[in-house]
Amino acid sequence: MSSLSFLSPRHISNTLGRKKFWEVILLFSFLLVFYGPLLYTLVLAFAGQYTYPDVLPRTWSLQWWQYVLKQPALVKSMLYSFQFAICSVILSLLVCLPAAYVLARYKFTGRRLIMFTFLIGNAFPKIGMYTSMGIIYYKVGLMGSFMGVLLIHMLGSMMQMIWLPAGAFRSVPVQQEEAARDVGAGPLRTFFYVTLPMAWPGIAVACMFAFIGSLGESVGTLMVGLPTYRTMMVEMYGVILDYPATAGAVFSMLLILPNLLLILVMRKYIGAETMSKGYKMG
Repeated sequence: MSSLSFLSPRHISNTLGRKKFWEVILLFSFLLVFYGPLLYTLVLAFAGQYTYPDVLPRTWSLQWWQYVLKQPALVKSMLYSFQFAICSVILSLLVCLPAAYVLARYKFTGRRLIMFTFLIGNAFPKIGMYTSMGIIYYKVGLMGSFMGVLLIHMLGSMMQMIWLPAGAFRSVPVQQEEAARDVGAGPLRTFFYVTLPMAWPGIAVACMFAFIGSLGESVGTLMVGLPTYRTMMVEMYGVILDYPATAGAVFSMLLILPNLLLILVMRKYIGAETMSKGYKMG
């Protein structure tokens, strides 16, 4: 026992100092609360034989991955989720990039108010907005349609797709564009070969947020898409109630992994400077 005395709380406290000791305790408490459920989900997803009070499974297996991937409804929901996520990002780029460029480059009365209106939709619970949209959708025949669900996903990401690209465009020196125009480049050529590459980091981060937000959209899809379109987040309600916990863990990992991979791919663009520029009214 004496050989492990260096692991005692008193010894650690004396070594680190009282203040540093409690900082370390606070850090590990945060990590446990934040990553504990995720770690448990990961263990459960690969569990074969796992019963209480075992800390780790007695056997490891991929049987629940096979089980989930053989469920037609769950596989269909995955396809719908990625289909809506990709389409909403593309549609948001086509609609929001021109608007973001105008808001970044031109000064006019009401510009700040317009940018503020995109913020309001994310400042309050969206259930009220979805209810109002549902009434309009009923009148125009968009309930239960692909375009209706796609518009819901796109509207959920408009703040990021306006604010972040606008901040990125503001960071591009106007002199760069003027120099390109002076040597004969037209407006479109200047935009695609000068402005867009320099603003790309902010636009890429906005696309990442839009993609992740679309994958996580549930309430609007539930109200507008049922019963035709059931994405992963909508299907998750049924998985929790009707499937074994291990199947739910696998389905959760299938929802989390694309987000993690996307963040890893885009990590070079994610930074305090990009985010701070994107969330300025300027």
